[in-house]
Amino acid sequence: MKTIKEAAKRVNIVRLQMVRESSLLYPQRRIRMAKDAVGLFQAFLQESDREQFFLICLNVKNEPTAIHTVSIGSLDSSIVHPRETFKAAVLANASSIIVAHNHPSGDPTPSQPDLEVTKRLQEAGELLGIPVLDHIIVGTEGAYVSLKEGGYM
Repeated sequence: MKTIKEAAKRVNIVRLQMVRESSLLYPQRRIRMAKDAVGLFQAFLQESDREQFFLICLNVKNEPTAIHTVSIGSLDSSIVHPRETFKAAVLANASSIIVAHNHPSGDPTPSQPDLEVTKRLQEAGELLGIPVLDHIIVGTEGAYVSLKEGGYM
């Protein structure tokens, strides 16, 4: 019986790098509490008409080193997976991360899916050695909920 000879498979040789799109000055220097992180996130999230999920990468001194857009979703949801969330954190050599998303409705009360995503991210962070310090939900007019401060994590 003759076998069918398979064509050779081409394998790409790749390298990964982060590309800086822009930067901003952060006068506080360090993030000590949720309110400090909210100041960074609100510039990106407050006026959005769609749900967006962001990540702040922190060094060992809790200084932000990078902000990354993980997902841009629809009016009331966005798809968030640990793989996409931690990709930027690993590339940025993050010691820890803080994640945040907005509720375009203006009400920052966490939903059950918000709590489930947070738990998955915490578990993935434990495995990778990059802890999730907080998950912040931003509403309108300065309203926000810190899942850490609220006892959800």
